[in-house]
Amino acid sequence: MSKYELKVTSKGSQKHEKLKTALLPYWRERPPTTYSVTFESFGKMMELVNNGYYESLPFTVDGFNWTFKIYPNGNSDTTRGLIYLYVKIDDSSITDPPLDVYAEIKFFVYNYGISEYYTYQEVEPVKFDSVEQEWGRWIDVFVAQRNKSEVFSYDENISNPVFTWSLPNFSTLTLDSYTSDPFSSGDRNWVLKVYPNGDGVGKDNSLSLYLLSESNEKNYVRATLRVLNQIGSDNVEKPVEGWPNAAENGWGYQEFIPLADLQDATKGFVVDDLLEVEVEIMAISKQTPIN
Repeated sequence: MSKYELKVTSKGSQKHEKLKTALLPYWRERPPTTYSVTFESFGKMMELVNNGYYESLPFTVDGFNWTFKIYPNGNSDTTRGLIYLYVKIDDSSITDPPLDVYAEIKFFVYNYGISEYYTYQEVEPVKFDSVEQEWGRWIDVFVAQRNKSEVFSYDENISNPVFTWSLPNFSTLTLDSYTSDPFSSGDRNWVLKVYPNGDGVGKDNSLSLYLLSESNEKNYVRATLRVLNQIGSDNVEKPVEGWPNAAENGWGYQEFIPLADLQDATKGFVVDDLLEVEVEIMAISKQTPIN
């Protein structure tokens, strides 16, 4: 059993037993008062997340920052087929200075058939600290405030899907990395980032190329990155698909194209000391806040 899995023990006094019974799952019509997530297609979210998790936009409760995590297909090999829901406190909220935060939590799942919420309340306040930062399912952290929520959607009809970026004087570029001007695609703002002499394992042997969300949104992306061939049609292109990976600097490759190919004038990737890179965005997910 996961240390975050909900369970109610059977020990305690008769009074405590009555309290536990009152706090077991029940149904109610009133919605949660803190935060909720709606999926336009839960099946599409499951497909995109696969065996990972979906994490909501940040929200604030009583001065602390939280996110909502949803594992649509369990959180381990032994829990496949089960849906796990968690509330997670932002580490920076409780580490400076170190704090123990106790929160009363309710979990909600809406049933469209009967127009009510399946509701589960923890028996005791849940402790969050620098070690235990997660707990739970559909949540309501009890601080009075107006309801906020978000809608998750997936768009394959992308406006302005292609962006091309030219880097002149390529052989004399001296910085570790260069970032393009922001561009809009699919109603989101993006940038391309190039490491002329490589990043990570590509250092000094490859050009590294990445697509980044300008506002650091954590959405699912399917796209193609290219280094354009300027004397023919033999572009170097590689697909990217998935959720952003901070270790990989967004979506992209540390070893996108060998530096030797860029330095070889007959290859056609650098002409008149000009390099051209491109991205084509085919599909993105969206997290739309609703206040």
